[in-house]
Order: sequence, then structure tokens, then C-alpha cells
Amino acid sequence: MNRALQTISTRLFTRPVLPSSLGILPNAGINFIPCAWIRQHKLTDQQMRLRYKKLHWHKFYNDKWVQRRGGGWDEKMTPENQTFMQEVVYETYTNKESPLKDGPWKHGEYTTNPETIRTGVLGLKLGTLPQWDKKGRKFHVTLVQIIDNHVVNYTPPEMINFRTLFTTRPLRRDLHGKVGMLVVGALSSDPRKFTRAYNGLFEQAGIPPKRKLTRFFVTPNSVIKPGTPLYATHFRCGDYVDVQARSIDFGFQGVMRRYGFRGGPSDEYGATKFHRKRGTVGSGRKHKILPGTRMPGLMGNKLVMMKGLKVWRINTKYNVLYLMGPAVPGPNHGYMRIQDSSLYERKQKLTKDNHPPFPTYYPQDGKILDEELFSDDIYHFDQPTLTLDDVQIAPLTTRRTTAKTAQKKK
Repeated sequence: MNRALQTISTRLFTRPVLPSSLGILPNAGINFIPCAWIRQHKLTDQQMRLRYKKLHWHKFYNDKWVQRRGGGWDEKMTPENQTFMQEVVYETYTNKESPLKDGPWKHGEYTTNPETIRTGVLGLKLGTLPQWDKKGRKFHVTLVQIIDNHVVNYTPPEMINFRTLFTTRPLRRDLHGKVGMLVVGALSSDPRKFTRAYNGLFEQAGIPPKRKLTRFFVTPNSVIKPGTPLYATHFRCGDYVDVQARSIDFGFQGVMRRYGFRGGPSDEYGATKFHRKRGTVGSGRKHKILPGTRMPGLMGNKLVMMKGLKVWRINTKYNVLYLMGPAVPGPNHGYMRIQDSSLYERKQKLTKDNHPPFPTYYPQDGKILDEELFSDDIYHFDQPTLTLDDVQIAPLTTRRTTAKTAQKKK
């Protein structure tokens, strides 16, 4: 049904070359095709794609994306009018009826067969810090803050066309038709900065428009009601997560920085204009450059996923996750998607009795959490210093000061 509606809307807003007898204005910005003309000529999807290609229009089926920024900001407003507009915006979203007044949806039951897929969260990378385990070993963690996350919308599996769906995270073929799509937004913003169509996406959830949106595929038993906030306690200390973000953009770089090539010799060996070059690209009998040869080019700005990062520590006051490793993709203050790890070894440790908060953490459940949550094998700074009670110290042998003299044979 969704694909049929997209096809009809696309055909209605296409500009084919029509005969003048139809009476369509030649100077109009968009010409509408009469339905009788569509039924008479019976345009197929392939013909519509060719017409789009010839007219240099946007992508096919692009009507599902709404324009985000538009209209702009009236900078000529007086301070009194700006204050008045801010009060109107505040009262509009304060007095709006929340969809959570009837409580959350009925919680499902966590199962391992079939597997359960929970939703993820959107985080903001803050930087790195050193930590120590209980044996005194030092390691680095990356701090990720979960800022103002809310569930925006949910689409059941019956309304998703998996054949034409674009996903940033590959979806297994066996999950097609079995998982729904949950939209999560982060960082509430002023609705005056966005278009009316974009603000309309958040009417059902009763929340202000979000600066960043993403979607996660979830099983029907882990559905969350739109408007529900998500916290850092969506995960537990000791759990493993997958992180996906866009890497730092370094622009056009040479092979020495892009791939770590050694480069040419120095001037002492008679090198001329060959210090940072790649070298020969010949391929023997082929007489051409082989596909995949490492050459200079654009470096970074790609979606990178790191799997199996351990959650060492959680700050419940500021919603900060301490993830393993200093090399988490993305720059500081960049967005990243965080979800339960998809590694087979990590999923096998989750059981019906031992699993993260399902479908998410609800503060109204009455469970009081500490401000700082730690994993079992991390050192707490409020504990006593490390002791060496379990270490056995062997006595040192006396050091010889003089050379050993040979004994005389008697």
C-alpha cells in the first residue's frame, strides 16, 4: 500500500511533455497530469524513472523526505517581540497533551529464540579519559553523552517496504518483514528554525522538533511508545554495544597519510621530487592500473562501525556512557548511534533472566540508581588505594663483589 501511494503521488507531480490540447499552462512551475491521461497511456515505473532522468529531477520516491530547514529567522524583530515569541513557543509545548498520560505501552517479554532486538540511542561524543582496573592496569575510555533522546515514531513491519528501504546499518535478510522501525530524535530545538512539515513529524509524540533523527529496527516485543525519553541507563555496566558514526573528514590526502606509505628516500641519496610520492603503479603484463590500487584521494567522512565495545561506567546524572577505547569513530561533539552488540559471543550471554532494561529504563518503576555506576572489574576512586597483600616478595640474593677464584688442586 505504501509503495502504491508513493507511485501515485510521484506520477501526479511529474512534468512529462504533454500535448497542448490538454490545456495545461506552459509557464506553471509544476504541471499536474489528469488522471484520465494516466489511465489512457498507462505509464510504468520505468517510464517515470526515464522522465525523471531526462528532466534532471531528484531521486525517485523522494516524497517520503520532508524539507527540514526553510523560511529562516526574522532578524528584524524587536527584543520585545522575540521575548513574546519565545513565551508562545514555551506555552505551546508546555500545555500540549502528552501521549504518555495513559502510561507506556504494554511491556513485551524478552526472548532469545526468536531473538529480541532493542532500540538504540543517539549520543554525542565528548572526548577520552584514562581509567584503571582493579589490577592497576591503565586503559582509555570514550565519553558519550545521551542528550535529550525521545522516541518520535514507530512503524510496524506490515507498513515497511524492505525492498526499497535505505539503511545505514545492514539488515539481515531473514529479518525482513519481522522487525519494525523506531525513529529516535536527539536535542530539542526551536520550532521556528524548521519548516511546518518537519515540525509535523513530532505532533504525535508531543515533543519539540529534534535536531538529529535516526531510526532503529526493533522486534515487535520491544516497541516503545512515541514520546518516551531514553536515558544512558538504557544499557548496563558490563554490557557490550555497537557504535556507528561518521569518521573525521581529512579531505584530499596523499598515500603517506591515507595509507601509511613510507615515501621516497631523502636528498642524501639523490632523490629529486620523490619524497612523498607513491612510486610505480605498473602491473606487469596487464599494462593498466589494477582496480583497488591504493592512490591519493579523499580520506575519512565515511560511516564506520565498531562492534563489541564494553560499557565500563555510567553517570546517571548527566547521562554519560564510558565506552572502551580511545578510537571510537567521529570527531568530538559528533553524533553516533549506539545499540546492543550484534556479535554472536555477546548475544549468547544474554538470557531471559539476565538482560538489559527491557524495552528500556523507566524512572517511574521506582528503582533508584546511584549517580555513578561502575563495572565489576573497574577501580573506584572512592575506594582505598591498591594494596599488595597477595604479592609474595622474594628475598634478594647477595651480590658478589669479587671475582670467583679458582680452587687449587691438591
